[in-house]
Amino acid sequence: MSLWQRFINRFSMFDLVMIAMTAALGVATKPIIVPLAHLITGPLFIPGGALAGGFYMMWLVIGAAITGKRGTATLVGLVQGFMVLVTGFYGTHGVLSILTYSFPGLAVDLGLLFYRSYVKSVSGMFIAGILANVAGTISTNWVFFRLPFIPLMLSLAVASFSGGLGGILAYKIVQQLSRFLPTEGEESQEMDMEE
Repeated sequence: MSLWQRFINRFSMFDLVMIAMTAALGVATKPIIVPLAHLITGPLFIPGGALAGGFYMMWLVIGAAITGKRGTATLVGLVQGFMVLVTGFYGTHGVLSILTYSFPGLAVDLGLLFYRSYVKSVSGMFIAGILANVAGTISTNWVFFRLPFIPLMLSLAVASFSGGLGGILAYKIVQQLSRFLPTEGEESQEMDMEE
């Protein structure tokens, strides 16, 4: 069995559905939020994604919180990158979409190595939101914008603020959803019944 197959086998069907749904919601909300953010960021000469990112990157955090498994945020980002690449739905990054969309998910998952309980706490999801949006801002700047130092620092400060707010919003959403989602025990019982 390959490394990829072993990695994917860690996720239940429920996990994979949640990954697909959060990826789709992230891509769908981006074209709504970014134009509104451009009204604020345009005069400051910083990319609109730095401000808007916290509110579409939060879906990476939500996906990771729902499944509670390492690698979820990276998978959500990869699915988003492939969706954008194949459909051309939002953005003209071409094959670089896979990089710019998956890098924020990778940052969230790397954060899990140091702060395992982030999926359970508002402070952890706040940090995860910051990691996702700052990583997204860095990757798009590196690939496309190449901003000078001061606008880049301003972009990263705005990205941190927006990402933190997105993380708090993600926590509130997961709190509401948790009443309807199966617990790990219920999920494993369902899998046993299917077998």
